This record gives sequence, structure tokens and C-alpha cells, in this order.
Amino acid sequence: MDFLSNEVNMEDYNVYKNPLGTRYASKEMSYLFSDDKKFKTWRKLWIALAEAEKELGLNISDEQIDELKRNAETLNLDVAKKRERECRHDVMAQVYAYGKQCPKAESIIHLGATSCYVGDNADLVCYYEALGLLEQKLAAVIFNLKEFAKKYKDLPTLGFTHLQPAQPTTVGKRAALWLQDLVSDLENIRDLKEKFKLRGVRGTTGTAASFLELFDGDYEKVKKLNQIVLKKLGFQNTFDVTGQTYPRKFDYEILSQLSKIAQSAYKAGNDIRLLQSMKELEEPFEEKQIGSSAMAYKRNPMRSERMCSLARYVLTLPENAAITASTQWLERTLDDSANRRIVMAEGFLATDGILNLYENISDGLVVYEKMIRKHLSDELPFMATETILMEAVKAGGNRQELHEKIREHSMLAAKRVKEEGKPNDLLERIAKDSAFSKIAADIPLLADPKRFVGAAPMQTEEYILDVVEPLLKNYPDASKTKSEISV
Repeated sequence: MDFLSNEVNMEDYNVYKNPLGTRYASKEMSYLFSDDKKFKTWRKLWIALAEAEKELGLNISDEQIDELKRNAETLNLDVAKKRERECRHDVMAQVYAYGKQCPKAESIIHLGATSCYVGDNADLVCYYEALGLLEQKLAAVIFNLKEFAKKYKDLPTLGFTHLQPAQPTTVGKRAALWLQDLVSDLENIRDLKEKFKLRGVRGTTGTAASFLELFDGDYEKVKKLNQIVLKKLGFQNTFDVTGQTYPRKFDYEILSQLSKIAQSAYKAGNDIRLLQSMKELEEPFEEKQIGSSAMAYKRNPMRSERMCSLARYVLTLPENAAITASTQWLERTLDDSANRRIVMAEGFLATDGILNLYENISDGLVVYEKMIRKHLSDELPFMATETILMEAVKAGGNRQELHEKIREHSMLAAKRVKEEGKPNDLLERIAKDSAFSKIAADIPLLADPKRFVGAAPMQTEEYILDVVEPLLKNYPDASKTKSEISV
């Protein structure tokens, strides 16, 4: 059921449906882990194998291959489902169903192969395509944040260490920190795709014994078979050696990269939530959106919270893959199967949901400059005292005496703020003190927030020009990517 559809089928409410598919992930990502995608990819693998075997001299006809191709996209899942109940084997059930559609080619479907030929290779094909989808969405978020950072690179804002007011930075520089995390993630995804490998054509325990038998002991033909199939599938590399399965450590590598994306999103999401509580920054809030069921006035950072929630889940997944990889027995054990069906699909679906939210949030961030200035005015006088002290000394004052006066004024101003709830009047107190008369007129300028942000504007601009924009040249459609979120 489409969550946003006006059509309601009550049968859809009678069984559990994974919210990753119904609420959070895109249709594109959901499709990559569908049965339709999986079984059609299996058929592509069987066709590639048959074609390669024919090219290398096995008795396989063009008529048989044409029949396989004609039926590649027409799945008879009802036949396969019924057969699987009988044989308790998903691959053989699909071989049977495909054979019913292709009676002339039935005898050569899956010739020499083991279940992992289609299972593992198809999984890897889907993971590769899923990484490509995440890559494009990462680029879109990076583009949004780049524009945001550029726009606000000069806007001073309080920095925070220990969640306590600290040396000012700029709104744009803070966004550049979020950007840098995502740039690292994008580079990691690109590297992973570059070195991506399929299992290839390896036989039952990775020895290729069945294929060596088919080709009368000609090992060169066996090697060529692997290369031809790989090329037909559009890939360059296979694992050098395998057991029955590809090394499950590769799943850990994949989920680790997804975890890194989750870490980046979690960090930014938490920052946005904190800043929204201060009314400095706000995620998009739609005209008819409800913030609270009880408190109608509220504008809660629900999208950032949801992003953090999904990120927390993805962060846990690499450990699962590590345990699976480390507990594989000898050439293979099937206790990985049920686990991987869940963890790998959900890892990608959840990360897709994270980036859908991040793209949406980053495309509509609202900055409240007056609130930022107010918070600065509350805290900046204390930070400006060192500059004021130095200027007063240069004007002929005694450093130690001036330091003591600033200390006394600071204590009184702090008491006014904390105990009386009144505005910080430290600068006014110092300006009225005769000891600072020579620089009194300059104090407002000495306390200008832009004097305290250091090189933040230049750092932000340089980072965008030197790193972000060159990277985004690889993604010309990044500015056009808009993610739909259903809730």
C-alpha cells in the first residue's frame, strides 16, 4: 500500500510491514531489495552463464538462449512459490519455474553452478546499485549544505564547547563541519565502488570442480568463463579465491560505510535539534504540520529526530556483520542466510531513509539571525574583555589595574544576568568607568562579533572552493535531486 494513497485496503493492516519500506526508504531503494529485482537478476545471471558456456564450446544452442532471454522479465512466482513449499530450496524452485517457461532450455539452466552463483552474485549486484543510489543522494545533501555554508559563512554565532558558550564561529563554518563529514562519506563510497567485486563463477566449494569437469579439465577455459560472465554483468573484478560464498567480511565493509553516513547524519541532526531548541536554526516546518498532539504551538524538530533515530539503528549493524563473518564454518554455513536477508537490506533501506531526510532538511533550513545576535550579545561582552584590556593598555593604562576593574565589572554583570535575569550590561559598565575613558568610544567596535570569528569565513570559503565544488563537478544533477518523505 502506498502510505499517501487515499485507497485503503484493510488486508494491508493484517500483517506486519517493515516501516523502512512503508515510511522511510525511497521506492527506488525498496525496489532493489524486492523479489522482482532479485529473481530477474538471477535470470540475467543464468543467461550470462549459458552464453559464456556456449562461447567456450559447450553444446548450448542459440534457440535455447533466445528462449531464456524472451522469458527473463516474465516471472512466474506462483509456480516458484508452490515448488519451494515442496523442495524447501529457493534457488531450485526458481530453476524449476524458469524451466517451465523455457522447456527447450530447461536442461542447461544453472549448468555447473551452485546456489551461491545466483544468490551471492545477485546480492552484490544489488548492493552495488544501492551504493550508487546513496552516492547520488550524498551529493545532493552536500550541494545543499555547500549553498547554506556559502550563504552564512560571514554570520557570527556563538560557538559551544561542553555545550557552554565559547569563542564565536560562523553559521557557515559550522555547516562546513557537517559538510566535511559527508565529503568523507562520499569519497569512501566512491572508493568502495571502485574496488567492488563479485563472487564470480566458482562452483560448489569455490574450487570450480564442476566447471573443470564440463570443460574436460581445461583450466584456462574455466578462468575465461569467469571473465566472460563478469564482463556480461558489467563488472571488472571478482574475489581472488572464495569458498562457496564470497567472504562475508565484505558485508562488514559495506555496512561500515553505511555506518559512517549514519554517524555524519546523527552529528548534524543532533546539532540542528540543539540549535532549534535555542531558536537559532529550524528545520522545515510545513503549513499544516502538527508539532505536538497536546501543545499546539510547538514546532518540534521531528525530521532531525527521525534522522537520528534511523542513524542509531544503522550504527549497530556492522557488529552484526562482524559476528556473521567471524562465525562462518570452513567453506560455508547457512546460518548467515536468514540474518543477511534482514541486515543487508535494512542497512541500505535505513541509510536511504536517513539521506532522504537529510536532503529535505538541508534544503529548507531556516536561520533566525536576530536570535543569534541576541545570544551573542548576552555572552560576547565577556569574550571581548581581553581585546578591550589590550587596547586600554596601548592607550596608556596599567594592565594590572585595568584587569582588576574588568574582573569587578564582570562579576556584577554576571550577577545581573544570572540572578536578576536582566541583559548583560558589562560593556556599558566598562565604557562608563573613567579608567577606560580613552577607548570608551571604541568599545562597541571592539566588541563587534566579526572580530572574534577568526578565519572562519575564509576557512569556509576555501574549503568550498578547493574541495567541495571540484567534487560536485562529478555530480551535475546534485542540485536537482529532491527526496520525497512520506511522513
